[in-house]
This record gives sequence, C-alpha cells and structure tokens, in this order.
Amino acid sequence: MSNQDKITALYCRLSKDDLNVGDSDSIVHQRAILKKYAEDNCFPNIRVFVDDGYSGVSFDRPGFQEMYKLIEAGKVRIVITKDLSRLGRNYIEVGNYTEFIFPRYGVRYIAINNNYDSLFSDNNELAPFKNLFNEWYARDTSKKIRAVFKAKAERGERLGTTIPYGYRRDPNSGKECRLLINEETAPVVKMIFAMCAEGIGPSNISKALEEKKILKPTMYRFMREGKYGTHTDTENPYKWNERSIADILDNEIYLGHTINCRTRIASFKDKRTIKVPKEEQLRFENTHEAIIDQETWDIVRKVREGRIRKNRMGEINKYSGLIYCADCGRKHYLYRGRTIRRESYSFICGNYHKHVGEEKCTPHSIREVVLDEIVLEEINKALYYARNNTKEFTDYISKKTSSQYRKELNAKTAELSKAEKRVVELKSLFKRLYEDNVLGRISDEQYRMLSVDYNDEQKGLEASIPELQKEIGTLKNECTNVQKFLDIVKKYVCVQELTPEVLRTFISKIVVYEREKKHSQTSPQQIDIYFRYIGTFALSSEINQTEEKTHDERRTA
Repeated sequence: MSNQDKITALYCRLSKDDLNVGDSDSIVHQRAILKKYAEDNCFPNIRVFVDDGYSGVSFDRPGFQEMYKLIEAGKVRIVITKDLSRLGRNYIEVGNYTEFIFPRYGVRYIAINNNYDSLFSDNNELAPFKNLFNEWYARDTSKKIRAVFKAKAERGERLGTTIPYGYRRDPNSGKECRLLINEETAPVVKMIFAMCAEGIGPSNISKALEEKKILKPTMYRFMREGKYGTHTDTENPYKWNERSIADILDNEIYLGHTINCRTRIASFKDKRTIKVPKEEQLRFENTHEAIIDQETWDIVRKVREGRIRKNRMGEINKYSGLIYCADCGRKHYLYRGRTIRRESYSFICGNYHKHVGEEKCTPHSIREVVLDEIVLEEINKALYYARNNTKEFTDYISKKTSSQYRKELNAKTAELSKAEKRVVELKSLFKRLYEDNVLGRISDEQYRMLSVDYNDEQKGLEASIPELQKEIGTLKNECTNVQKFLDIVKKYVCVQELTPEVLRTFISKIVVYEREKKHSQTSPQQIDIYFRYIGTFALSSEINQTEEKTHDERRTA
C-alpha cells in the first residue's frame, strides 16, 4: 500500500473528568481542530476515531483499539491528536507508543498543541516530562474523586448512578438521589422473591418472567427513559439474565438499606474491580422504603444457601437443604425413581449414599410421606399453642430454648477451641519430627508415614475450623426470639399443605437419627425439628414408624 493510500488517523478522546473543564476539550472541538490541521497540511484519506467518556489511563478503548488494528495492518501513515494527553495519561504507555510502537509500523505521530511531531525529533525533548505531568494530573484527579465519593459514602448517600430495578428517583431529592418505589416494577421484584422462596432458582425464574412477557430491566429503562446501555438487547426484550435475577435476590437495597463501598478498583491505572470484605463496607439501614420484608429476605437467604436444584426428573424437592444426619452432619438425599412408588420415596444420609459399602455412615432413612406428616403436625401444634396459649408458650420456649442454645453454643465453642489447640500442637510436632529426622533419630520411612498422618489430620482440622466459626456465629445471631416467631404465627391459622415457602418460614433444620435397630422397619426413630427463632418445640420426638402403614393409615391410627 502506497503512502498516498494510507489513512491519516485523527484521534479524539474525552473522559468524564474532562467534561468539567468546559467546551475546549469537547469531542466536537477536538474534531474541528484536527480536521483543519490535516486539511491545512494536505494530509490525505482522513479518518476520525473517537473515544467519548474513556479514561486516558488505560488504552483499552474501542476507538483506539480500532485504530491500532489498522496500524498493525500497515494501513495508517499518520496519527494526529490535539495534545499528548488525548493519546493517554499513562506516561509509560504513551512513551511506549510514541517511542517504539508507532516508529515500528512507520507511523508519524503529531500532537498539535504540544508542538510534537515524530518526524522532527529536535522538538520532542520535553515530551517525556509532559507525559509524566499528564499522568500526575490523572492521579491527582482520581485522588480527588475518590475523596468526594468516600465523603458521600460515609454520609450514607447512594453512590450508584443507575436506579435499582423496582425503584424510581425522587424528583425532589436533588443531587442525593433518594429512592421511591416504582409501582410498575416493584411487584415484579416481589414476584421474584416469592418464587425463590418457593424453591425456584434464577434460571427457572427467568423463564417464568419471559413467559409472562415482563420486560427485563435494561429494556424497561430503554422503553421508559430512552437509555440505551451496552447490554440492551432489543431483539429479546423479555429474556431475563440469570445473573440479573441473582443480583436482585442478593441486594439488600430491597430491604430499604443502603450498602456503600461494596467494591473498589485496584488503582487509578488498574480498573479491575475488587470486592470489599463485608466488615469494611458501609451499611445504612432504613434509608428508603423497603419492597421486601425481613421475613421474606430471610427465607430467600435460606433457600439460596441451600442451593435448591431440580433433580434428574426435573422436580424440586421442598426439603432440599433442610434435612441433616444426626451422626455425620451431612445433608440427606432423597432416594426416588420412576419405577418407585411415591409413598416409598425416602431420605437417606448423603454421606452413606456417596460411600455405599465403605461404612462411612448408616442410612438414617425416613420416608418422605412420613416426614411430611410429622412436620405438618409439629407446625400446626406450634401454631395452636402459640395462638391460644401465648403467655405459656412464650415462657416455655424462652426457658427451654435458651438453655438449649447455650448448651449447643458451649459445645461448638469447646470443639473449636480443641481444634485450634490441636493445630498448634501439630505444628510443633511437625517441627520436632523434622528435627528428629535430620538428627537421625527416626528413619526417612518413619518420617514419611508420620508426616502424612499429621498432615491429613491438620488439613481436616483447618477445614473444620471455618465451619465451626460459621456455626458459632449463626448460633449467636439466631438467639431465641419468640416475638419474631409470633409475628410469623399471625399470618397463619392452620397449615394445610407443606410447600417450600412454608417449610422455610417455620423450619430451620431437621435432624434425623438412625433407628434403634438399623434397617428395621418398626424400630423407633428420633427426629428433631428445629423451628426458626425458637429451636425445637419438643426437644426430641420418639417416632414409632411402621413402614407398612400408608399416609392415610397414620392419620387414623
């Protein structure tokens, strides 16, 4: 390609910070200057490349990258910018382009206002200093912006510019951007939470919303406000993204709270987003009207933590994530199949199911229909006593569960202390073992065998310690609160059917013990049902089950 056929690239860039300077750096102004300069100097084949709203610190800009591909292809002869800062504000990168990359591809670079022209090297001695100053300017601007955002965050003001789906901006809020409930989209948010509370995952929620022809957030914003974002897909206006639904379900803004400083960028040069630890985030409660109540939020959290998924038959089990083995602590697995009668579906220990024949645990089996009846009976029993004997119920629960929580908390705390002490001991043992091996007191084979055993034990303990800490934290947070349970009771008179939502409204977990005689169909079996906020209503229930009895037979027995 001859030089006359090559492109004269006019590059314009404007960051959001440059908007404060005025019209002198606007894209229109830059374009006019560059075009006049190119025409005055008779440069041929003019083509303009624009990056509007992009920082000069990074070179990952669409307009620049488009131009750079043409440079690599040998189709560009000259690159012109208004000044060096329009090319970039990272002095190392700018120097790399002007000193190495452009010359490598035979590209002449001109920065008009800086009197920089790579064709005449005598005038370019000050360019490195100008690039350094441009980067300093970017660093200083970034520092000032971060200070402003930090002050706003500490005052509890919203930092995001996008209004969350389900809300609208208060027209009288000025720069504070207060939120009001959007009567059109708030019901959709409630629907999403309600569906999740029933055990439906983001994938199936998105399909349901698509079937109902509910506009996804980006399309709703486009239709109502005319705002077209990078993710606006007008060809699929009802196709909700699973990630969008998951973000809604995990966003405390719908509780009426404002959470600031959830993420940060690595530096003014590195724009990677880093998650900020929860304890370092700034939390302000009740800053605006809530769409979701705390009760629904808690149920959804339980569902999300339980990771409810469809089984191979395309069905969701309502007990998913609620049933635990009394001996090994693993979750129970529902054993079912197309050839098995529904009344024979049974829950068995997940550890036993995974390691059949290895004696890792025992079945701890219980039929689903039997468990349904037990749980339904216990829920209605608690409802009856809580509604009709409120004072006696409150006194009974407060006394009984407080003792129970203290006992469980003390046991977990002692277990954690023992595990942490053993980890310290193992580290000391490793040190002694190594010294004994070096000094010849034990052989290499003995050292290998002992170190493997100690290492396995240490790994097991280090894996269990975070779990114990989490359980202790949960126990401390879930102290007895009879009033919260009574608030739930007010919404129900009698539960007729067990649904995922009902289960997670009332039940915290269900612990299944092994039968007194393993594999016996008639042997007694203990089931502990833990209610939310109050623990076990009856500390333990000895359930005599006869597998031959059907669900209806048990009701009449």
